[in-house]
Order: sequence, then structure tokens, then C-alpha cells
Amino acid sequence: MAVTPEEPAMRQDAPAAAPHVYPASLPLFLAGRALHGAGPAFEVIDKFSGAVIATGHEASDAQLDQMIETAHAAFRRGASAPYERGAILDRAAALLLERADQMKQVIQAESGFTAADANAEVTRCLQTLRLAGEEARNLSGEMIPISGAPNQGNRIAFTLRVPLGVVLAVTPFNSPLNTVAHKVAPALAAGNAVVVKPSSATPATTLLLAEILRDAGLPDGLLSVLLGGGGVTQRAIADPRVRFIAFTGSTGVGRQIQQSAGLRRTQMELGSIAFTVLCEDADLDIAVPKIVGASFRKAGQVCTSVQIALVQRSRFDEARARFAEAVAKVRYGDPAVEGTVTGPLINRREAERVEGWIAEAVEAGAECLVGGAREGSVVQPTLLAGVTPDMRVMSQEVFGPVLSLVPFDRLQDAIATVNATPYGLATGVFTNQIGPAFEFARKLEVGGVHINETSSSRVDLMPYGGSKDSGFGREGPRYAVEEMTEERIVTISI
Repeated sequence: MAVTPEEPAMRQDAPAAAPHVYPASLPLFLAGRALHGAGPAFEVIDKFSGAVIATGHEASDAQLDQMIETAHAAFRRGASAPYERGAILDRAAALLLERADQMKQVIQAESGFTAADANAEVTRCLQTLRLAGEEARNLSGEMIPISGAPNQGNRIAFTLRVPLGVVLAVTPFNSPLNTVAHKVAPALAAGNAVVVKPSSATPATTLLLAEILRDAGLPDGLLSVLLGGGGVTQRAIADPRVRFIAFTGSTGVGRQIQQSAGLRRTQMELGSIAFTVLCEDADLDIAVPKIVGASFRKAGQVCTSVQIALVQRSRFDEARARFAEAVAKVRYGDPAVEGTVTGPLINRREAERVEGWIAEAVEAGAECLVGGAREGSVVQPTLLAGVTPDMRVMSQEVFGPVLSLVPFDRLQDAIATVNATPYGLATGVFTNQIGPAFEFARKLEVGGVHINETSSSRVDLMPYGGSKDSGFGREGPRYAVEEMTEERIVTISI
């Protein structure tokens, strides 16, 4: 029988209204000013109650063309000096700090995040903006030892890193501020112009960030906010003036974008099945709380949320008991209630899908140790055992609050299990032995291996990205600036 918390955080009374700071009508953002969309209407809903909290209109074809033309013209006028670009990003960080409470309220209203998750978005975005400001000032090429080649003694050679032009940034709902900043801030630091298309589920956060950048002194035209769905995105990609596409989202959509991009450069952060491995020497006092937190915060809607914990068989029974106890204590429900860890999924349809996958696994022989039920758009934090590779909870990305425990015998078996999936974003490994740690680091086919941390470990200054069907290219301001610039060789004959 499934175990549930003794005092679940589900509230039976009517949910509170959205904070008053949330706009009732959502405009586009072009050349530093609000612009009402002329395309089809869309609604933003409260993710917990399902109530409509705002409406907006997509950009029309003419408005989209105007955005791209404005960005292209702003880029062609020439980027400001690196020092000034860095200063703008530093001032934006200072303004974000001043407006942090407003930003947190907007994030909570449209994302369904808890206060803790909204706060983390803001504090991490501060770091991202500041790091991007540093990279703007540090942007440089390198000297080339051309005189070391035959008959080139009278020449000097060096490279410049130059911006690409108009960057299209397509961002997801599950990190409505910091992921936007990870695309917009490095693009601006590099001297590009940006058109950002946020998720229609969480657009106001991006609009507020755009206002902050404008107020920090960003020249008009260098940043526009495009609202709309997949059709708007595809029309933007079809415009040859867009020279770089930065996308975070599903692998399926990523494939479509890559096919449309042709020879243009892209950065793709796509789907994942995130594993964390517990070796027989793992410290469960450290590992279990970290894995539970990484599995159930943001309702498991993070590409690196721990979906599968691979546990060496000698510790499996102990770990199973520890995880069951810990997951049963995870509070879930209304994200406005203090202490809630797992709030609603992005919509009821996704919650029903996750509920269905859990039921399907149990029917096929899996054991539900904790949770498993759905209440509205909230799925209880769920712990499964006995899952098999043919079950969707193990073979596809759940993107919900579901953690499965799977035993393994040898280290090679754990490595083979991770590498057998088509994805390769990040894996956590808990071990205190240097040999196994390096074996995982060398042999796992993923973009990041985190020893004694979970798959969800991320520091904003480090390179972040995947391999295989998890995409390519790297976020992290230093690395994203490299992605969004190209190297130009300059030679001088004396």
C-alpha cells in the first residue's frame, strides 16, 4: 500500500488570488516599449487552481517581422563597447535585487513554484547577470604564432571574437527567469541583439526581466520579447536574419528546430532521463536528502530531476527504507502554503499523464512505495520500486515527481544502464572511492558527472549541456558567449 505524509499540505479552501503585481494583460516588448499583440489570444492560468490570471495575444506576422528587423538594425548599428555591455548587465543585476520581491511574486503567480523555488530563480539569475557582465569585459581572441610557419617571419596574426547578429532564444516554463537569463545575458554580453520567445505558460517573468534590462540602459532594439506558440517560433526561425537559435525544451521540438535551422548555428538543451548512482560505500545520510530534494522540487519538472536512483544491491534494502521514509515526509499541494516542496505540474493534462504512467507501471508489476495519486494538477511525490526498462517511467522522461529505485550489481552494470538510454545530460554518483569516481567520469556518456552530488547539481558559472538526444552546445556565461560569437582571423604583414 502506498504511504502518504501524516499531514499532507493539500489545502481544501479556495486558493488565494494571484498577486496584484501580475499584469492582467500581457503585451509584447519591442524597442523598449510595450506593444499589444495582434495575433491569436492565449491565457495564462494559475497552475494550482486552474483559474485564468491573465490574457495576451501572440505576435502577428507583421509584428514578428518588425521585431527581427529592429533587432537586425540595432545589431548593424554596432555593439556598444565591452565595458558598457558589462556595466549594463551589472546594473540589471542591481535592479533585479531591488525588484526581487516583485519578481518572486510574478514567478510564483504564473509558474506554480513554491516561495523557495521562486527565490532560487532570482538569486541564481543575479549570478548569471553578473557573470555575463564579466564575460563582456573579458571577451577576446588569441595570438596565433604565424611566424613559426615557413616564410612568415614578417607577419603577425591574431583572432577576434565577433558577435553573430540576431539571436533567437526560445525558453521553457520550468525556469522562467534563470534559463532566460542564461540565453539573453551572454548574447548581449557578446554584442548580439536578441529576440526571446518565452513559454506561453510563464511570459510575464521574461517581460519583467526585459523591463529591468531596459531600465539598466540597454539600447532600444537589442532586446524584444515575442509571445506565441510553436507556430510563431517556426516563423521566426524561417527568417534568415536570425543567425543563432538557443533552445531549451523537448527533444522532439529540438529536432524540428534543428532541421529548420539548416547551416545556422544552434544551442540545444533537450530532454533527459536523469540518473543518480549510489555505490555500496555511499553515505546515505548525505545522498538520500539530496536525491529527494532533486527529485521533487519544481514538481520534478527539471531536465536533471532525479528520475532513477541506481543503488548497489548490497545497500538496496537499506536505501529503499530510507527513501520511503524521506519521500513520505515531502509536503505537497498548494505552493502558497509554507513548507510545500512539491506543487502543481504545469497543467492538469500533464498531471494526468504522470498519474497514468505511474498506474501503468504498477499494473505491469512495479511497486508503489509512496504516493502515486493525483489531486487536480498536483501529483503526490511518488516512489517506485521494481520498475523495468520497458516501462515508460524508466524508458522515457517522466518530467514529474516520480523517483524509481533500481538495483545494480557491478559498476559496469550501472554505467551500461545509464548509457543505454538515448539521452545524456547529467548523472550524479555517490561514492567515496577515487577509482569508481573516475571510472564513472570517463565512461558515462553524459554532459556532466557530479561526484557526491545529484544529477541536478548545477552552478551557473560551469558549462552545462548534454550529449546524444539531450542536445549539444553549452550554457554558462563564458561558454555561451563562445557559442554566440565566431572567431575571425586577422593577419598583418610588416
